Order: sequence, then structure tokens, then C-alpha cells
Amino acid sequence: MTDFSFLSDAELASRIAIVRSNIRQITEQAAVQSGGADEERNADRLARQNDVLDDLLKEQERRARK
Repeated sequence: MTDFSFLSDAELASRIAIVRSNIRQITEQAAVQSGGADEERNADRLARQNDVLDDLLKEQERRARK
């Protein structure tokens, strides 16, 4: 898990928006592309972005509980 506690609330919200946009773009690219290598690369990119998003959302939830 990546530690995002050093980010301000605004920076955290901005990173969440960026990662969500990245996920949307990767999904759109995957719909257009075909082929084993492309599908595997997109799946890896999506997995990494989803991991980052999960960590960012966990930090956001941690702050909301305070």
C-alpha cells in the first residue's frame, strides 16, 4: 500500500480524479485495440491504476473518519 498521507485534501482529490480518468482512457483504448499483447498490457495498466485508486480511496476514507 502506498502512503498518501503527505498529500493535502485537494491534492488527494486531484489524484483520485486523475487515476479515474486514466482508468477510463485505458478502458476506451482496450475497446478499440485487439490482440494478445495489447490486451495483456491494458490489463496490467488497469490493475496498476486500480491499485493506486484503492490506496487513494483508503486514505480519503481514513481522513473522513477523523
